[in-house]
Amino acid sequence: MARAFSISSSNLFFFIFLIFSHATIPILGDEYSYVKRVDPKKMGMRKEKLSHFRFYWHDNVSGRNPTSIQVVAPPTNSTTAFGLVNMIDNPLTIGPKLSSKMVGKAQGLYTSASQEEIGLLMIMNFAFFDGKYNGSTFTVLGRNTVFSKVREMSVISGSGLFRFARGYVELKTYSVNIATRDAIVEYNAYVLHY
Repeated sequence: MARAFSISSSNLFFFIFLIFSHATIPILGDEYSYVKRVDPKKMGMRKEKLSHFRFYWHDNVSGRNPTSIQVVAPPTNSTTAFGLVNMIDNPLTIGPKLSSKMVGKAQGLYTSASQEEIGLLMIMNFAFFDGKYNGSTFTVLGRNTVFSKVREMSVISGSGLFRFARGYVELKTYSVNIATRDAIVEYNAYVLHY
């Protein structure tokens, strides 16, 4: 006499789950199928080089066409403008005069992030449109204590010719107009890139 095969409902559910599941189970396939190794040379990453860029950043908050606008005002009781947020589209020029050759724009924002001193958190893409760097960018992030003689921030990434960029920028104030609050800052950027 043939014996009937019997399976409990919980075992049946598990068996069906194993057959039709898309869940990643190590015995059924690669746990990280969404990742693969890439040959850096196939991406154009041959020899890393260090480039030094020197330009002037123009923060124009006054006039008919400001390049830096306040989007969040600080509280009236703050002596450091804590909470202030400015959006920027600032010119980058090769000389300190705004009329000198413009090589790109600093696009991003800065915010007053300190309650004890004038300390800005700055997040900017330096977008270039001159020569071989046209369309390339690198990103700067860091703390800027504006009354320090020399400040330093990080280069954290890039695009175009600056893919995989890293490095730092040194900045120092060239001039500030106290009446208008317009500022010119000299940037020296040291960027490792391929």
